[in-house]
Amino acid sequence: MTASLVTPGSIIAKEGEHEHGEGTTLADGNIISTVVGYVHVDGDAISVAPSKPIVEPVVGDTVLCEVVKLNEKNGEAMILAVEGKTGSIQPQHLYGQFFVTGLVDRFMHQTSDALRRRDVCRAVVKEVEPVVRLDFRERNDCGVLHAICPPCGDTLQAELDGDWNVKCPTCGYQGYRALADNFGAGWAELDQGASALNNAGKRWGGAAEAMFAKGPAGRATFIAADVREDGRERTYFRFEGQSGGRGGGRQRAAPGTRLFVGGLPRDVGTDELSELFKSHGDMTDCVVLTDDAGVNRGFGFVTYAEKAMADAAIKALDGHRINGRRIGVRDADDDKKNGAKKERKDPEGLKIYIGNLPFTATQDQLKAMVAAHATVNEVILATGPGGKAKGFGFVFIAEKDKGDAVVEALNNSEVEGRKIKVDIAKAKGGKGGGRDGNRGGSRGGDSDGKSSRELQALREEGEGGKKRKRRPRPKKD
Repeated sequence: MTASLVTPGSIIAKEGEHEHGEGTTLADGNIISTVVGYVHVDGDAISVAPSKPIVEPVVGDTVLCEVVKLNEKNGEAMILAVEGKTGSIQPQHLYGQFFVTGLVDRFMHQTSDALRRRDVCRAVVKEVEPVVRLDFRERNDCGVLHAICPPCGDTLQAELDGDWNVKCPTCGYQGYRALADNFGAGWAELDQGASALNNAGKRWGGAAEAMFAKGPAGRATFIAADVREDGRERTYFRFEGQSGGRGGGRQRAAPGTRLFVGGLPRDVGTDELSELFKSHGDMTDCVVLTDDAGVNRGFGFVTYAEKAMADAAIKALDGHRINGRRIGVRDADDDKKNGAKKERKDPEGLKIYIGNLPFTATQDQLKAMVAAHATVNEVILATGPGGKAKGFGFVFIAEKDKGDAVVEALNNSEVEGRKIKVDIAKAKGGKGGGRDGNRGGSRGGDSDGKSSRELQALREEGEGGKKRKRRPRPKKD
């Protein structure tokens, strides 16, 4: 059998075809490789010979590693080599974890105050199961061996200056690292004593404490201007058609081409709005606005290529009904030009309120009821989110002098077992029977059309102007 290179997890044979040997294991009826290497078959046995010797770190080993992840109180380093051992490190031993308390012999607020990503370090293995645990504090030869300047990328040099023990010769950056004795000496085993610059056991000075007090902002690293700037003109990427102003948002629409669409049912999205408006011209944009939860906010915008198309859409769709709701379509710039929102006009005729309806009532039912007493211009059933009926509606009749006759004939009549309330709707800001505002209808079951506030006033007048006392609420234990 020709030797082939496999990786951990590769299926190299079925269980029963061969006996599994070194570098293999059994899983789900298969013989799989546990190492990177070459497959060998010797008689009935199949094995995988590692392409490089396998190195398994044990407690007490010294490793060289690179810091790859830093959290507030812990971090992770990729193990590059185990000192004194040559070969490949298995995936389960490739990364070691460490805690902020195992960095240096002094109080550290967080790991990034003693290490930075891409620092090359020496550490001692404290545990190998269930994960590899590393320690930098136990020996003076453990700690940072090589570090680069965060602002400019040059190699940092050991130099004690108050709270700081490293400095950049290029941009002047100063910081703190948990230094190993032979910091800056590469892989050579030198005893330079750089760990003495860690100020072990000492308290932080004012400069460091001031930086720590600022939190993440105080620890932020900014690219050094004298290194980043080399005199060349800056250029920025820009999408085709995008404006060059601040924000770089959508291209501004020509006057009169952008429409506001309001009163949309909650189940209408951008696709449905686009389908409704596309027959009136070439649209360049269409969107239904949603909240943080993705729920329709009840309005949207449609933009056409030309003003004539937008005007045609307004004429055709303003007042159009979607799922029982009448939408409003207008020039999106109208409010800015006129300084106020235009009031929506009701259909022509006298407005009759009909309440206490069953939720199954239809517009045709209301029209048939009123048509026996007057000419019906339009019927509106109030609905909520999703087109759900609210139990009341309005009927507009042509003959304004027949309102009382309609109320007298239909008030307290039954529809599907429910006694309905019928009244002449009160005009906005006006007087007369019916509900508050333009919803119309009487409350409290009084057929003379008095509102609940008027009835309350009459009761108080009959009681000598004294308000009814509220019952005292029982105190909670």
